[in-house]
Amino acid sequence: MRDFVCPNCGQQLAFENSVCLSCRSALGFSVRERALVVIGDPPSDEAVDHAAGVVDGDRFRLCDNLHVAQCNWIVDGATDGPALCLSCRLTRTRPNDADKAGLAAFADAEKAKRRLIFELVELGLPITSRDEDPAFGLAFDLLSSRDKGVLTGHINGVVTLDLAEADDPHREQLRIEMAEPYRTLLGHFRHETGHYYFSVLVADDAALHRFKELFGDPYADYQAALDRHYSQGAPRGWKRDYVSSYATMHAAEDWAETFAHYLHIRDTLDTAASFGLAPAGATLDRPQVGRAGFDKIIELWLPLAWSLNMVNRSMGRDDLYPFVLPERVLEKMRFVHDLCTSSTASAPEILTTA
Repeated sequence: MRDFVCPNCGQQLAFENSVCLSCRSALGFSVRERALVVIGDPPSDEAVDHAAGVVDGDRFRLCDNLHVAQCNWIVDGATDGPALCLSCRLTRTRPNDADKAGLAAFADAEKAKRRLIFELVELGLPITSRDEDPAFGLAFDLLSSRDKGVLTGHINGVVTLDLAEADDPHREQLRIEMAEPYRTLLGHFRHETGHYYFSVLVADDAALHRFKELFGDPYADYQAALDRHYSQGAPRGWKRDYVSSYATMHAAEDWAETFAHYLHIRDTLDTAASFGLAPAGATLDRPQVGRAGFDKIIELWLPLAWSLNMVNRSMGRDDLYPFVLPERVLEKMRFVHDLCTSSTASAPEILTTA
């Protein structure tokens, strides 16, 4: 994630800001500009140059989900009907307005989802909505499990998230019960979206053949694999070949876990580089293609992850990245990288005012 500043006064800001904490300018996030922009005229008492980073307030405005989803992305003001940004348009279902607890969790989930969507844009991965492809386009059902059970998962492009995952004690309890070293909303989104990108990226016979060599049969009986995993657990010695114990369950889960970790690494490196904690070449806007490109990513990542883990330990916290990346996992991740960069090279530019 990049380092953001107010284009009016230069105040350092977070990705989620909709008002400058210093000059009080109204701000919105523009995917096109990859930056926070001032909406309309900045405060008149600011004796600064306002030309750069100011967006026409009549044409652009904040997403209609500013309040319900705490969304600070901008949309074209000329849009007919509800004016929703790129990220919010992908949400198909949310809690109803009477479900206050569900709406609070929904806002937390949307906050994590915007980080996912922006990273996908930065990586140049195609984002095909349900409107564009009603059968297999990407969509999100963010559902409250207060009254009925919700199973977090993915099917045919639809990512479903149990909004109970936004509750820290609940999520931590599940993490402990399932012996997971890591469990976050953003992690869920990255994993489940990985399932969606299997059908997008593993798109020809050559890619499928290589997938099977690395991960196994993606079409093997999923229920049988699920039953086996929860009755027998991960196989002995799994850490030599898998990034997590859950990845051992089925080839599809191994892919999704590997894809999620690839996104973890790329975004964390991008953030570190933005703050001078990693070389400039680590940023997402610096293409890292081919075998040498992936090698460079890992060369930058391993010492950064180690140092961040040591910083966490100095604060009395668990490791920030409590995972090991053996050679087999790196080969799987290299495959993900190659498919992502190939897709980026062939995909049309994502043009959006959001």
